[in-house]
Amino acid sequence: MKILILNAGSSSQKSCLYEINETLPNEAPEPLWQGKVNWTQDRGVAEIKVKTITGATLQEEIYGDSRQAHVAYMLYTLTRGATKVIGQLSEIDVVGHRVVHGGQNYRNSVIITEEVKKAIASLSNLAPAHNPAALEGIEAIEQSLGEVPQVAVFDTGFHSTLPDAAAIYPGPYEWVEQGIRRYGFHGISHQYCSGRAATILGRDLASLKLITCHLGNGCSLAAIKNGRSIDTTMGFTPLDGLMMGSRCGSLDPGILIYLLRQSHYSAERLDYVLNKASGLRGISGVSSDVPQVTEAIAQGNYRAQLAWDMYVHRLRSGIGAMLASLGGLDALVFTAGVGEKSPGIRQAACEAFGFLGVKIDSEKNQHHPVDEDIATADSAVRVLVIHTQEDWAIAQQCSVVLNKNP
Repeated sequence: MKILILNAGSSSQKSCLYEINETLPNEAPEPLWQGKVNWTQDRGVAEIKVKTITGATLQEEIYGDSRQAHVAYMLYTLTRGATKVIGQLSEIDVVGHRVVHGGQNYRNSVIITEEVKKAIASLSNLAPAHNPAALEGIEAIEQSLGEVPQVAVFDTGFHSTLPDAAAIYPGPYEWVEQGIRRYGFHGISHQYCSGRAATILGRDLASLKLITCHLGNGCSLAAIKNGRSIDTTMGFTPLDGLMMGSRCGSLDPGILIYLLRQSHYSAERLDYVLNKASGLRGISGVSSDVPQVTEAIAQGNYRAQLAWDMYVHRLRSGIGAMLASLGGLDALVFTAGVGEKSPGIRQAACEAFGFLGVKIDSEKNQHHPVDEDIATADSAVRVLVIHTQEDWAIAQQCSVVLNKNP
């Protein structure tokens, strides 16, 4: 079976092609082909990057009237030139898509129909940077591959097991009836990492209490008990929770009322400030990226140091909240760009929980660990660094859905 995956972001569309036998392997295989479209502010220009399992690469700028055209060109490289890995696009058996928001009605992965597409579109106001991009990818596949089955895998799905006490906001009960609740995000990553953690530890997932820390440009924590999400930091939208690269995370809502009344903010300006001009970028004035903030700290930049200190403080607070929900902890898991690549963030987060017996091995932490336990032998809690593989998790879901709908 050949499974094509599209993982849509606000500024890029990543894709990969897996070839698997009837039995899914336990660990992610190397994809035959990987492609990425990076969009500039001018939607008519895109940078295409492609690489194959054999080492062939392609990088060039292309022009087109739409993002669908850019994606179609990326798919073209599957069957042409040095990056050719299949004879024709009709060899692809199924296409899986990461869809950020599934609302209350889509808690499991599903075959994409016109009804599903309408639902994804209707939820775009809750995930404006991602759901529309996912739809563009779905439509690009329809144009390029015709009737091939497409599967939507929802980032919110894993968190559908949140108990009501964790999911419902303390506003008027009418909010519940309107679907205003904590949905949680990064679910594909949290679910993958919890399963991978169990494998690394040689334990049954159903016996574990885990906190998974997905720390990238967007950040969220999940408390996972017996393989189920019971608490998480992101909420009704991906704006809630931890301090992030350019998103503020949790705020006193009175601040928003104040800005609306006293500074005459529009909804559009609020949206921009909270999503694009806050977090590490807003406080440091340097960047939304941890490495650049770290470099500025080394040069004595006070605001960069403040941004780091705030980021760590809120990360520690979030981990503490997840601990309370779990009532114990077997392993703390770090993943995504910052979680996987920033030993300083991992060290700072773990130091706060020394009173629980968390001990991190400094040497292991510094040596680019991948799918590795970096806790000391006598640590009461294991500390894992896991390379999240959302694309493979989506491919696994595609196989499951197709087997249910032969």
